[in-house]
Order: sequence, then C-alpha cells, then structure tokens
Amino acid sequence: MAAVRGGWQGAEPRAIRRAVSLLERLEGQCQDPRLAFGHPSLSDLLPRIAHLLREVASARSAAGDAPEGPGGAWDFLVTYLANLEAKGRQVEALLPRRGRKDANQELFPEGYRLRRQLAKLALIFSHMHAELAALFPGGHYCGHLYQLTKAPAHTFWRQYCGVRCVLPWAEFESLLCTCHPVEPGPTAQALRSTMDLTCSGHVSVFEFDIFTRLFQPWPTLLRNWQLLAVNHPGYMAFLTYDEVQTRLQACRDKPGSYLYPDGKNHSPDLSELFQAEPHQRIHVSEEQLQLYQAMNSTFELCKICAESDKDVRIEPCGHLLCSHCLDAWQQSDNQTCPFCRCEIKGREAVSISRRQGGAEEDRSVVPSAPPLPPRLDLSPRSPKSERLPKVKPLALPRLRAPLPLPKMRTVALFPWDVPSSPQSRDGATGGS
Repeated sequence: MAAVRGGWQGAEPRAIRRAVSLLERLEGQCQDPRLAFGHPSLSDLLPRIAHLLREVASARSAAGDAPEGPGGAWDFLVTYLANLEAKGRQVEALLPRRGRKDANQELFPEGYRLRRQLAKLALIFSHMHAELAALFPGGHYCGHLYQLTKAPAHTFWRQYCGVRCVLPWAEFESLLCTCHPVEPGPTAQALRSTMDLTCSGHVSVFEFDIFTRLFQPWPTLLRNWQLLAVNHPGYMAFLTYDEVQTRLQACRDKPGSYLYPDGKNHSPDLSELFQAEPHQRIHVSEEQLQLYQAMNSTFELCKICAESDKDVRIEPCGHLLCSHCLDAWQQSDNQTCPFCRCEIKGREAVSISRRQGGAEEDRSVVPSAPPLPPRLDLSPRSPKSERLPKVKPLALPRLRAPLPLPKMRTVALFPWDVPSSPQSRDGATGGS
C-alpha cells in the first residue's frame, strides 16, 4: 500500500480513531468466557494496542506537521493501520456479536478450524503490539533511531534502508539479495512468511531484528534459517503457548524426542551449525589505556566485580563486563544494561587486545572499544531491583599535599567517574 503524505492534519488522526473504535468493538465481542484462550489473549491485547494508539495520536498531535521522509512514521502508520483494520475485520467475522449467543460452536473446542484461525490472529495481534511498542515507545516515534541487536544486521539496514523503518517486501527482498541471495519461488515465499510476523506484506526494522536474532550469525543467515525453519521437521509457526505445551506433553516419556522431532524416525543433520564462532576482538586505543591507568585500573578488568576480566559484550549497547556479573545481574530480574539501562537483547563473547600502532585491522574486528559507561543514576527514585550489585572499591593511591588542606566533604566515586577535563585528571595523579 503506497503511503499518502497526509500529515497530522490529514487522514492520520481519523485513521487512528477508526482503528481504536474497531479495537474497542472487538474487545466487547471477546467477553464470552469460552474465548478465554491461553497466552496470547485477544481480550488482553486489544485494549493494550488501543492504548498505544492513543499515545501515538497524542504525541503526533503535539509534534504537529513535522516533515517526514519516505519510510518514516507516517508511512509506517499507513501500513500498520490498514493491516490492523484488515486483521480486525477477520476477527470480527469469527466472533459472535456482542450480547448474542449464536456463536459457531467450532470456535471453542481445541483443535477446531475456527479456533485455530482465531489463535493465529491472536498471535499476529501480539506481534503487532510488540512492533508498535518498539517503534513508538510512549507514543513517540523512534524508528529512525532503532538499534538492531546484531551489529552486522544493523549495518546492513542503515546502509541499504537508511532511516526508513518499513519497506515493501519486494523492495526489501531485492536489497537482501545483495548480501544473501534468495531463490525465487517457494523459498522466497517461505522466507517472507517467516520474516513478515504481522502479515502486512512489508518488513519493518523490528521484524528484521527478530529474524536476525533468531537465525544468527550473519554470514550464514539464510542457511541457518533453512536448516532450522524450512528443513527441520520440528519447526512449527503460529503456535500458541498452550498448543506448544499440548504438543510436547506427548513427548515427556520419550527419550530422544529432541533428536527425532515431531515423531520422525530420523534426526535432521545440524552439524553445519556446530561450528564455533571466533570471539570478537575488542581493540583498545592508547588513549583509552591511559585513561584507565589514571584510575589505577585496566581496561580489561570488569568494572562491577573488579576481579575478573571482561569477556562478554551486551547487545545492542556494546558495554563490556564479565559473564559472571552479567549472569548474576540477569538472574536478579534485571533485563537492562547495568551501565546505560538499555534493554539487553543478547550477548556476545569477546576478547580484548591492545591496538597495534599503525597496523591495519581486519574488517571482522570492531574498530575500537566502546566509550566509558556513564555514571549510573542510583537515586532513591530508582527501583531497588535495578540497582547495581555491590561494587568492590579500588585501591587508589593516597594524595599528599605540601600544605595543610581545608576539610573537604568525602564523595564516593564509582570507578568510571573520571574527571572530564585533562587538568582535573593531571591533578588527581600528580601528587602521588
């Protein structure tokens, strides 16, 4: 569907109001207790999507008619709202009218055709809710700033798609073929059905992020997808959690069900996927080394426990720490980076080496280490669950002044609280 530049003063507010009205009507039709399926549930998703759309409308109204390029917020909303209306009409045709009891009885029993259709639509609405929340957090558009989890995927999207957050499938497929050739016919159709989670005929940066996270690493992306999704007999798409649980229940007492999936008498050959990927090497510049030496520390040392070396990088923000600290951090129900509070979408094993002066780097190596993490906000307003683990203090040299100094209030600094100016850094080490 081609986007029409309407702006907030054009068709956009009416389209959002129409979509919210449809969602409210569908919510009323989902009140029958026999429609209380397991997760994802339409009765839960519909009001949440409506709430997000109201936030989008409020933010867009406040922003006014800001100029937008192709593939921006307006293009995305045109595609999204058209798809939402189409899927909503399908749900409306399946559900009984509000206040009426003449529902088709095939809608309720497990495994029946109509119930299966409704379950698939619930999954699509779940994907649409996640996509809208990712690109419009709090109603504010950030698709042009969306950070893909895997660095090669992010580079590809920004290089070929720019700041656009959504593309028609045909255009995206042609761009993807520049890196990963796609066979036309059934293979291309299967790829589209796997990647296009919302079944809109388009691919958003959010959907591409999900796909590349599932079928990494990047160099063998489509081969991984073929082995795990196309050729693997245990792969199933559009199954609810309850359906997965029911399907696996029959395999509880059958050793080897993982090796011989879905009742087959042979195991698929996945040996191609067992090749261990070499650790990404983090090169540290001389300036960064001097900065950490000024703190009486080293770049390699984890700045949370101050005991182990950094060996893992958080995705997508890129901050470094040791795997033990990251495991402990996530086990305490913290799913954001302990340094910048960015959502943790993945991790990557790394090794750290000093940059050799004048030596040309391999393209597979990241150019430099990430900047020092900012000071954390540990004010009383922060939830207790988001606070850092106890940090072991570093042994810093005592400062000796030639003259008596006035009493000063002691301020505890974290290891990464480095004075911003060179003069301050020099003064911190000159008296030792």
